[in-house]
Amino acid sequence: MKVNEIRSAFLDFFKEKEHYLQESFPLVPINDKSLLLINAGMAPMKNYFIGTETPPSKRIVSCQKCIRTGDIENVGITARHATFFEMLGNFSFGDYFKDEATKWAWEFVTEHLKLNPELLWVTVYEEDDEALEIWAQKIGVSRDRIVKLGKEDNFWEIGTGTGPCGPCSEIYIDRGEKYGCGSDSCKPGCECDRFLEFWNLVFTQFDKDEQGNYNRLENPNIDTGMGLERIACIMQGVDSIFDIDTMKSIRDQVCLISGKEYNKNPQNDISIRIVTDHVRAVTFMLCDGILPSNEGRGYILRRLLRRAARHGKLLGINQEFLCDLCDVVIAEFEEAYPELAEKKEYIKKIILIEEQKFIETIDQGLTILEDLMKNLDNNKFEVLSGEDAFKLYDTFGFPIEMTEEILQENSKRVDREEFERLMDGQREKARTARLNQENEGWKKDNLDIPSDITTEFVGYESTQADVKVLYINNASDGSDVVKAGEKGIVIFDKTPFYAEGGGQVGDKGKLSSSEVDACIVDTQKSTGTVVIHKVEVNRGQLKVGDSLKAQIEEVKRKSIQANHSATHLLHRALKMVLGEHVAQAGSYVNDNRLRFDFTHFEALTEQELDSISEIVNNAILKSYKVKQEHMSIKDAKKAGATAQFDEKYGNEVRVVSMGDFSMELCGGTHVDNTSEIMGFKILSENGVAAGTRRIEAVTGKGVMDYLKEKELKLNAITDILKCKEITVISRLEQIVEENRNYKKEIEKLKKDIAISQMADLINTAEKFKGIKLVRKSFKDMSAEDLRNTAELLIDRDDNMVVLLASESEGKINFVCAAGKMAQSRGAHAGKIVKEVAAIAGGGGGGKPNFAQAGGKNSEKLEDSMNSVLDIASALIAD
Repeated sequence: MKVNEIRSAFLDFFKEKEHYLQESFPLVPINDKSLLLINAGMAPMKNYFIGTETPPSKRIVSCQKCIRTGDIENVGITARHATFFEMLGNFSFGDYFKDEATKWAWEFVTEHLKLNPELLWVTVYEEDDEALEIWAQKIGVSRDRIVKLGKEDNFWEIGTGTGPCGPCSEIYIDRGEKYGCGSDSCKPGCECDRFLEFWNLVFTQFDKDEQGNYNRLENPNIDTGMGLERIACIMQGVDSIFDIDTMKSIRDQVCLISGKEYNKNPQNDISIRIVTDHVRAVTFMLCDGILPSNEGRGYILRRLLRRAARHGKLLGINQEFLCDLCDVVIAEFEEAYPELAEKKEYIKKIILIEEQKFIETIDQGLTILEDLMKNLDNNKFEVLSGEDAFKLYDTFGFPIEMTEEILQENSKRVDREEFERLMDGQREKARTARLNQENEGWKKDNLDIPSDITTEFVGYESTQADVKVLYINNASDGSDVVKAGEKGIVIFDKTPFYAEGGGQVGDKGKLSSSEVDACIVDTQKSTGTVVIHKVEVNRGQLKVGDSLKAQIEEVKRKSIQANHSATHLLHRALKMVLGEHVAQAGSYVNDNRLRFDFTHFEALTEQELDSISEIVNNAILKSYKVKQEHMSIKDAKKAGATAQFDEKYGNEVRVVSMGDFSMELCGGTHVDNTSEIMGFKILSENGVAAGTRRIEAVTGKGVMDYLKEKELKLNAITDILKCKEITVISRLEQIVEENRNYKKEIEKLKKDIAISQMADLINTAEKFKGIKLVRKSFKDMSAEDLRNTAELLIDRDDNMVVLLASESEGKINFVCAAGKMAQSRGAHAGKIVKEVAAIAGGGGGGKPNFAQAGGKNSEKLEDSMNSVLDIASALIAD
């Protein structure tokens, strides 16, 4: 069976067992800051297991995309390690348990995969007699093929050590004696390769408390996992995941591009496997909205991409190739993941850009690293300094792991500790100082909110509501009363205030009764459906149980809604002008302006920006009715609604439609008709990360304010230029032309002055070994002027060596030049300036005729200048 057939068979089998088909979650974790990337089939469902979220069904089946990079250095070296993999799993949340899980697992592998039952073994936790008897009595597995294993092998616990946990039962296949150790007692649990585990059934039946007690769960759960690639190896009779059909297709294309044959050269095979694995991972990561960067998951993506590019180079591929190789990945996987085909051009463009960037620097970086390694040959410790490794990272984009890998290949290593210190220093400089001025009592994470409290949001229909106070936390002392002049957090039974989310800021407004006047200064989400309101009391005191009128700032809300609705129109316009690859990568909407981040690989042209603005404004003028309705996620997708890749949606979603122009899943508030937006103006467009662009814009009153500001500036310009508005451009052109002529005159004067000084410098030239030497230092002279002066001197006499320097703000610029005749005698500008600069704590170099360098210690300038005669003399033959 092929990979796609196995995946479909598994999902169809459990759908017949009344399981809800959960499409794979994105590789970017949603509402889970503990993970950079999804690394297990159950990871996206963690909240279902711990009870903080309600699953869409008590029975779920999925094939989850996963990324693991913890042992990336083994990828390519072994036949089984991979960064990207798919995990098949069936889950029960308080529904069926061990009987059904074991029965269905056995049924699937024996009747649908047709695996020989006589080759199958199972393991159980040594204390789980219940599971053992199910396998033996109800399934019919021979007791001599059921192995008891200890807690380390067959008991699952969350990493924290507390919470849901339980025993495991695994299914193994006997691969035959040729893979074994030869021992008569060889069976699952043995260290040899004979028995291969391919399906793990976790029986989550306990809740481990802080004291280490295992308390039985009232509603135990089932969590199973079967690696798709591993079961494909078994079904296709191969030993390596790189030999299964989907991987082999990619692998064969790598061989075709490189001209290398697989299984002919072990070193080439490693590179072939690395490229095969990494291009698959990169393609899926880009599809799920991850972009190359120097931090977090973006760094992992860049590291994989550059590692693949480097191994392509080792295979003799000296041009961009990964962008084309991903065509094969998409062709193999688009049946299960159609979004790959939808984003194909976008994925390829980002890969191409990254490849081009890396190719520009890799040769130079590799040359420098090779030189550094040659120097290490004289160092008995053979350790590359952290400073050199950091320069390779900072200047040439070499991930530290790539430097380490290359060094390891040459039996050397890097001072990782020093590298990390330098990295920490860079991060500290780049990190924006953020001072949290809020009192601890305002932090929602510190609140002890009763689990039975919920808030009904009525803000879609109304801007005010009669509310009852359910909870209060005083910002200063944590009490449940807020008096006049104090601040706190309040939770109501219902609220018209929109809590910040989906890029839309939280509402502000008033809270009042006959005894109380207060201001709501912000609204935020807490867990579940709870909405917290940050309040400042002006009169009276606020207590739990109070009934009050809550009123949002309606004018502000309308401006926010106009900007939010405009982002939907903008999103659609971007797709129309730039292509369907465009996806929202973030947004921020308040009452003053909107900010919209989107995936795109290059800056927008003025023509593109004009087209986008025109499309949005036309949509506003067409007065589309804005419709907000709830429907199933399946129906929403079928209708063509756009969803964000990093949002988690339940069974029912809210769909916002603007005529037939735009349809998106969105929980925010919106105008009733696009005409209420009134107008749209783009203020700026720029890049915020590799492959991510940002547009900032204004609507309605913001457009009027923008035009007013421009008018004031234009009036100020006409006043300064003393001309009328109609002649501003011609007057500016006249001034620019006059300045251009003045600049030419100044440059001519500077050159004339320099030439007049040449005779003085030449007359003061020192002579040594038949060659003239001119050396002089200046104050605050530009590097360009130093260079021009040196070139003029050499033009006057080619039997001359010139060393000029300029000191500015404690730093020194050196320029050295040598004429042709001086070079023929052995003078070398690059060697001279390198040694001169070293005296001043700097470095540099260049060609024999011309070179530049820098110095860090200005106090050593005189010593540097005095040294040049001896340095140059040492190069000249007697």
